[in-house]
Amino acid sequence: MIHLGYFYGLLALLIAYTALRNLRERRWRAAGFWAVTALLIGSGDWVLARDAAGDPLPAQCAGVAVLLLAVLAPGMQRPALAEAPLEQRLASARRLGHRLFVPALLIPLITVLVVIAGKWLTESGLIGADDSVTLIGLSLASVIAVLVALRMGRAPLPTAAREGRRLLDTMGWAALLPLVLATLGGVFAASGVGDAVSALVTAVIPSDSRVACVLAYGLGMVLFTVIMGNAFAAFPVMTAGIGLPLLIHEHGANAAILGSLGMLTGYCGTLLTPMAANFNLVPVALLELDDPYAVIRAQLPTALGLMAVNLLLMYWLIFAF
Repeated sequence: MIHLGYFYGLLALLIAYTALRNLRERRWRAAGFWAVTALLIGSGDWVLARDAAGDPLPAQCAGVAVLLLAVLAPGMQRPALAEAPLEQRLASARRLGHRLFVPALLIPLITVLVVIAGKWLTESGLIGADDSVTLIGLSLASVIAVLVALRMGRAPLPTAAREGRRLLDTMGWAALLPLVLATLGGVFAASGVGDAVSALVTAVIPSDSRVACVLAYGLGMVLFTVIMGNAFAAFPVMTAGIGLPLLIHEHGANAAILGSLGMLTGYCGTLLTPMAANFNLVPVALLELDDPYAVIRAQLPTALGLMAVNLLLMYWLIFAF
């Protein structure tokens, strides 16, 4: 039986390897940061099990570890790691051609296939009933894509660990932003921010107007994403505050379509904000661009155009089905 915990354990091993390599190179802050991260990810199932059993101490220690990550992150610096010579990389690219895209395309393809077959996989016992089929599909697809990439590049298995370490150290603390910001959205929703947003919106806009509610939800997703840096963080707040009470309950909107288009609209905000450092600032550093906002400027027309289309589709589709 495939459990999601197996993939979290594999990820924890990769991060622990990154911490060990930094420790050997005397990069103390980076080593500590990745060691704490590996511990958090590797012990997640145990922490949840202890919390469910009524023991809050492991979860409290995990919270302290997250605060420790915030202390260690500012001192991390991007190391100058050795790369293959340019001539070798160009020769490899010419040899592989368009096959370079095969590993990347395998990830969504295998994920979708696993999700489609999810019910059968769960009933047959191949996937745990308590696990997320989507996350298992994504994790399995990522592992298969790595193995295919190694086979195509005729590289030994340790290459995956070395290149994974190089990418983690290059991205630094920004690699954890999606995870942390998604958690922040859950914290905001649990603390009642959604109710406050709902009260504010109903006081400002006519709640009996479908157009006004759609605009408030869609533009709110974009604005919260710009502020918080991730649509996953904005989604629970805006859906609890506007989507559920006003659009779904009051106007009878289709929840599935509203959720999918709401997330896609939120991603328009991701294209516009430096808070999404892993998307908009890390590429600037990797490409050594002079303008720190060059990526955001390039994405601006796409973000605004996609936002307008999403709002129109949202108004049409959520009430049509």
